[in-house]
Amino acid sequence: MGGIGAPSQHPELWAFLESLHRGHLLSGTVAAIERFGVFVTLDDGPDHPLFPGVGFVSFAELSWSRCASASDVVQVGQRVSCEFLQFDTSNLEARLSLRATQPDPFQAFADRIAVGQQLHGRVTKLIPFGVFVQVADGIEGLVHLRELTSTPVEAPSDAVQAGDEVTVVVTAIDRQRRRLSLSRRQGSPDHQ
Repeated sequence: MGGIGAPSQHPELWAFLESLHRGHLLSGTVAAIERFGVFVTLDDGPDHPLFPGVGFVSFAELSWSRCASASDVVQVGQRVSCEFLQFDTSNLEARLSLRATQPDPFQAFADRIAVGQQLHGRVTKLIPFGVFVQVADGIEGLVHLRELTSTPVEAPSDAVQAGDEVTVVVTAIDRQRRRLSLSRRQGSPDHQ
């Protein structure tokens, strides 16, 4: 895939995109919703030669919370204000973030909790090396397999199932990577 072309082919669009800086707020209208993200027609700047809009918001940058599809967050025709992330030179588009304009629920949650604190949650997903537990709205933490029970188990399903209510203890909070590490072993004595 060679991209759309050199600056000389679309000088106005190229100049507009080069003038943007990370963190700039850009307003526009949702032009199209695709499986991989959302195209935004920007209020300022030229039109795009191929795409429905010059702005593009990837699925990951739509919302802090996990959503099933882009249409859970935005609708075609909706006005949006997004933060500029980068100039995608191969597609001649402005990569945007909608979630960057909203408060991060993880950071607010991290302000309220501490390592060693006991939380109650619900098992949402089992993976080979542990389970994810939802401890607040939109906040999940990982209980590693070794932290699942006081006696070792080979698979998470030997100890819990999705939907189980569990008591866990916070073992680490990684604000930068937005990761919460939990232990069920330390949370309450196992009666197995």
